[in-house]
Amino acid sequence: MEITASLVKELRERSGAGMMECKKALTETQGDVEIAMENLRKSGLAKADKKAGRVAAEGRIALAHEGSKAVIVEINSESDFVAKDDSFIAFTKSVAATALSSGAADIETLKSAKIGGATVEETRAALIAKVGENVQLRRLAKVDSAHHVAGYVHAGRIGVLVELKGGDAELAKGIAMHIAALNPPYIKATDVPAEFVAKEKEIELAKMSDKDKSKPPEILEKIIAGKIAKIVNEVTLTGQAYALNTDQTVDAVLKAANAEVLSFHRLAVGEGIEKVVEDYAAEVMKQAGLA
Repeated sequence: MEITASLVKELRERSGAGMMECKKALTETQGDVEIAMENLRKSGLAKADKKAGRVAAEGRIALAHEGSKAVIVEINSESDFVAKDDSFIAFTKSVAATALSSGAADIETLKSAKIGGATVEETRAALIAKVGENVQLRRLAKVDSAHHVAGYVHAGRIGVLVELKGGDAELAKGIAMHIAALNPPYIKATDVPAEFVAKEKEIELAKMSDKDKSKPPEILEKIIAGKIAKIVNEVTLTGQAYALNTDQTVDAVLKAANAEVLSFHRLAVGEGIEKVVEDYAAEVMKQAGLA
């Protein structure tokens, strides 16, 4: 059977594989698109297995948001080059949309959800075959609330979801942008662990001069309390100066709007992944027997 350009085009659109791979698959199946599609998937899975152990610390954060529901997903690649590839970007958007529509609560459940006629996992394997790098679905965070929900992604690298009681959508978006920029670990002072506060007190005492330490206990306690209050403000959302108006704290902005942040999620690409740093000069020296 003649392998026409239209057949190759159809298989390319369905599989995402390269033109030559599609033509070869169709030739091997004598033009049977369905079997060729199945073989490409199997080939993609095999390639994906071979690349699974390679470190993927680059990638993108994708957001899907509809009404009071929103989800952000971190999808990793090995290089920034692939992270900017149109096929990779389209995949991340599709995965985020699927996460939202399917209601998947975790990555493993999301992998079995459908994108078109294939599962997310099958589509991921096909993408690996196309881009030649390990691609991993790493994390997702979601919010489904009766209150204001905002989602914000900065440059594809940082994603934030915010659940805001009171206020309005504009304030929720502003708080999301603030969290993206300043990355507070906690919402308010009462969320800060006692162990953290105790450790900071110990550090501040150790930093003080003998002269300060010799002050009356009540004075010393006030000095330490002031230092700890400043540290707590630095690590809490409500204690920080609002990124969109640094003359006010986030707490003041929220109180003025009679609003409260109930929860937030922040994902940054590659955080916590140990990246492999390649020393190409040393590798060349080693292969040349000079090292």
